[in-house]
Amino acid sequence: MSEQNLQQKLDAQANVVDFLRNQQVGPNTYPGVPAEYSNWRNEQKAWADSAVLFNQSYHMVELYVRGPEALALLEYTAINSMKNFAVNKAKQYVAVTPNGYVIGDEILFYLAENEFSLVGRAPALDWIEFHAQYPKPDGSKWDVTVERDERTALRTDGVRKNYRFQLQGPNAMKILEKAMGQTPPDLKFFNMAHVGIGGKDVIALRHGMAGQPGYELFGPWADYKAVHAALVEAGKDHGLTLVGGRAYSSNTLESGWLPSPLPSFYTDDCDMMKAFRSWASGTSYAGMCSIGGSYVPDSIEGYYLTPWDIGYGHIVKFDHDFVGREALEKMKDQKHKQKVTLALDNEEVTRVMSSLFAEGGRAKYFEFPSAVYAMHPFDEVKMDGEVIGVSTWIGYSSNEGKMLSLAMIDPDKVEMGKEVTLVWGEPNGGTSKPTVEPHEQVEIKAIISPVPYSNVARDSYADSWRQTGVGANA
Repeated sequence: MSEQNLQQKLDAQANVVDFLRNQQVGPNTYPGVPAEYSNWRNEQKAWADSAVLFNQSYHMVELYVRGPEALALLEYTAINSMKNFAVNKAKQYVAVTPNGYVIGDEILFYLAENEFSLVGRAPALDWIEFHAQYPKPDGSKWDVTVERDERTALRTDGVRKNYRFQLQGPNAMKILEKAMGQTPPDLKFFNMAHVGIGGKDVIALRHGMAGQPGYELFGPWADYKAVHAALVEAGKDHGLTLVGGRAYSSNTLESGWLPSPLPSFYTDDCDMMKAFRSWASGTSYAGMCSIGGSYVPDSIEGYYLTPWDIGYGHIVKFDHDFVGREALEKMKDQKHKQKVTLALDNEEVTRVMSSLFAEGGRAKYFEFPSAVYAMHPFDEVKMDGEVIGVSTWIGYSSNEGKMLSLAMIDPDKVEMGKEVTLVWGEPNGGTSKPTVEPHEQVEIKAIISPVPYSNVARDSYADSWRQTGVGANA
């Protein structure tokens, strides 16, 4: 019996919303590293106080796109402008469907002439891989090749094409300088250079995570141990802390990147979307991912997001033809949700957690530091009893001493310091996901706050995609 494609799998469901909400998978896992090297509290504190080494070698997919039309293909599938994009630069790549709804985002690396790689979650990479064999608008074939390096969870050899580390924090530059044995190159944001670490050639990307300046460092898998050991040795006198999977998944709460837009693949009967769903496997990301939370729309489109909703509006550039351009041109002057941070009330969170020790109904358990329990969390945000938006990522920050969530709400309701409520838990006692125990929904008071929430992040990312202006990766 042949494997189902995505379209066949969806056709077999009575209700796509119920199907995705009851998928038997929880949040993304982070293989290859322990859950904690020390403890997640100290690991969180280290990215604000000293420096951390994130190990991203295992959990993300990488896709190489090569050939004379590689840049043209990427431009055609991206809302970004590719003007002035050159070798040794990187940018945030964002893809949308023909209807203009977000598929996902990646980091796009311009490695060499006619050679690019993209790193991140699978949906946007699936979209590019599909288009590499789907006809161009003129009916001809793209002159490109693609090579996919799958994440560790979906392979048996345990070997990747590249290792990938993130060196972040106030002491990151000191550590990099010691590891190199010389002054690091003075790179602008999202620019790259080749550096020497541990006797190996390493590509360094000037980047930032967790609200702190830093570098993404990558190179051939064979050099993994030498480069990692050199960085650890160089960091001994500068408070370098290794970060495990638990703390890693929470760093976005302070920096403001929203990692979980649902890929908008499930509807639209245009020829391109029907062809994609027939091409994609039923076991692809879109066929296996899960949705959780208190927000339950009437149809799957209720989960779809525009680039403006997630803070990518300034990335949209109408200087080139791309999939979804016509739809986005119609959307651009409409009202869109605004991304904010919600700072949950400490006493309210304590009250919810205390229900685990009381008689009667229990609230949904808060895991620490990340309280996300599905691949795509969506919780209702209310003001005066009216739903004004959704929360899509939630967890605890030791640096802020707060339970935070990243949310998108009605811009007319955005007032910093204003009180709202977050509806925590799923309706009717919860879905059948294995991460969901029987529970009762509760409302938690929260305060509308800036994004990024961290003062350091707001200063470091000023005029960037994480805030309101145009950054170097646009």
